[in-house]
Amino acid sequence: MHRLFALPFFLVFGFAAASAAGPAPDQAADKLEVAALDTAYQLAVKNNDVEGMDRILHDDFTLVVGNGTAYSKSDLLDSVRDKSATYEQQDEEPGSQTVRVLGDTAVVTAKLWLKGESAGKAFDRKLWFSDTYVRTPEGWRYFFGQASLSLPPEEPAKQ
Repeated sequence: MHRLFALPFFLVFGFAAASAAGPAPDQAADKLEVAALDTAYQLAVKNNDVEGMDRILHDDFTLVVGNGTAYSKSDLLDSVRDKSATYEQQDEEPGSQTVRVLGDTAVVTAKLWLKGESAGKAFDRKLWFSDTYVRTPEGWRYFFGQASLSLPPEEPAKQ
């Protein structure tokens, strides 16, 4: 008797719980959207585009670079306004970008080439980064970034 009562109970409440959660987000579409957003962010940095960066960065954003220094959203936007650095290159190495999505969180990893000038000194380096995006009511926002130390120079390919 208890089994007969339990089956309809679980069917009704199981379906109700599943429908209350709503449809699962389209992970493939999310990956494409976040990949494009991260590429757009790199371009905004390269172009010292304050509005573009501001639109993509989450208000509680933090970036931790290879030496352990942490920067907030306002730190980054202030450095762009001051033109502390100018970029000739701020581009992900082709084919290096990977996007992983789990629910409302996405992580982008890629190898980045940075070349330009900061405080009167030229720089040219490559590094790996991980950028974490979160889904908000306004769309995906860049919430946390971590960048490696500069990679050693690449050796020319032997023939």
